[in-house]
Amino acid sequence: MQTNTLTDHELVRQYQRGNEQALASLIQMHKQRIFTAIYMFVRDRYIAEDIFQETFIKIVQRLRDDAYHEEGKFLPWALRIANNLCIDYYRKTKRTPKVKVTTQDGKDIFSFMNFSDDGNAEQSMVRKEAHERVRKLVNLLPPEQKEVVVLRHYADLSFKEIADLTNVPVNTCLGRMRYALINIRRMMAEKKIAL
Repeated sequence: MQTNTLTDHELVRQYQRGNEQALASLIQMHKQRIFTAIYMFVRDRYIAEDIFQETFIKIVQRLRDDAYHEEGKFLPWALRIANNLCIDYYRKTKRTPKVKVTTQDGKDIFSFMNFSDDGNAEQSMVRKEAHERVRKLVNLLPPEQKEVVVLRHYADLSFKEIADLTNVPVNTCLGRMRYALINIRRMMAEKKIAL
């Protein structure tokens, strides 16, 4: 049976019945989003790779123990496991988690924002300066607000996925986003920043 046409739920069931390729398909489908979420928390590629591997070890253990009961919601379930491992990592190292606003290869995530380019060098320079100002403002937000902004706008997760990942209600995520935007506007007014 080809595993690339099956749903997450079907792939989990196939794996639990002994089809190792089903697990490989699940990992292949979701590895980028899970790794990106981990990397955004730990800000270190090597640590992220370790936590990513540990995440899939835990996933395999729970699947083998028949402890997966999320019926078709594999990605949020896996992201919750990854998030818990990131929190455990920070507890062990006693560091405060910070959300890095770069991709896993170290590129500025703001450089991927979709703006039309009309070839005007001056406008391009103004956009670059605006990106820098936005980055600085996002970095000044409280950690919970920064986390929601980055996961929503740069990791492209839905509020439901963010709620599942951070173990808070959707309304809490929406509230954090609202307060983040209010705080960004306030900081822009205080610092007289125009975008």
